[in-house]
Amino acid sequence: MPEAASAPAVRATIGDSEFDRDTALTLRAPGVYDIDLSAGWTIISAVNGGYLLAVLGRALADALPHADPFTVSAHYLTASQPGPAVVRTDVVRTGRTLSTGQASLFQYDGEGREVERIRVLASYGDLDALPDDVRTTAEPPAIPPMGDCFGPEDGPAPVDGSSAIADRLMLKLDPSTLGWAVGQPSGKGEMRAWFGLADGRDHDPLSLLLAVDALPPTAFEIGLKGWVPTVELTVHVRCRPAPGPLRVSITTRNLAGGFLEEDAEVWDSADRLVAQSRQLARVRLG
Repeated sequence: MPEAASAPAVRATIGDSEFDRDTALTLRAPGVYDIDLSAGWTIISAVNGGYLLAVLGRALADALPHADPFTVSAHYLTASQPGPAVVRTDVVRTGRTLSTGQASLFQYDGEGREVERIRVLASYGDLDALPDDVRTTAEPPAIPPMGDCFGPEDGPAPVDGSSAIADRLMLKLDPSTLGWAVGQPSGKGEMRAWFGLADGRDHDPLSLLLAVDALPPTAFEIGLKGWVPTVELTVHVRCRPAPGPLRVSITTRNLAGGFLEEDAEVWDSADRLVAQSRQLARVRLG
């Protein structure tokens, strides 16, 4: 069993936390929601892709007859900025065990024109209704105890505004994947970490959508620098996570033509594989 996290003095709860408040939407009309994207989930000036996926995931949970995301595929069209946004959802199909919907998030440019930022197609169901039968060869990642790992607070002070999301997270990175931080990347394309929310909120299916895209990019450990924007991200939620910290492992095996893939696994405190993802991201070479 993983080491317990050092809990904050007062733990937030699911439904009453910063993450819940910052992903909350206001229903404007059937299938149409308003939200003010929080600057607290930005990297440099762009809003984190996992946070955006959770926002659209929450909208679809409200619009569809089933509440839990099973598979969510997102295409990131343009970079989202903090501030007002509109989410529009459509119900594609409803069934007894699965419902499918699509959602898009829009913002306005400097001339008042609507710009689509991200488009999602997802299927939802009831995680609690799934059978308990598990047959797997997957194993939890070998990550040192949390006390032997390092977070943003252990490094040099960041540039103001460069990574506001770090203040929202409890992130402890495996030292063997931190060579990039001291100018000695391993070249292996691996990133592993303990993951949680800074206010102590336990995890649910929506926060798993954040977890798969919250670690530093594997490109850093390959020896690359700079922004690594997501082109497409697909997440599979496998079961409802147990209370406690998550372990996230991300690997890249192939960088070609300025694009790389990131395969993520998310494990809960009960040693269950609770989410998997693959994303295609663009990198800057040279």
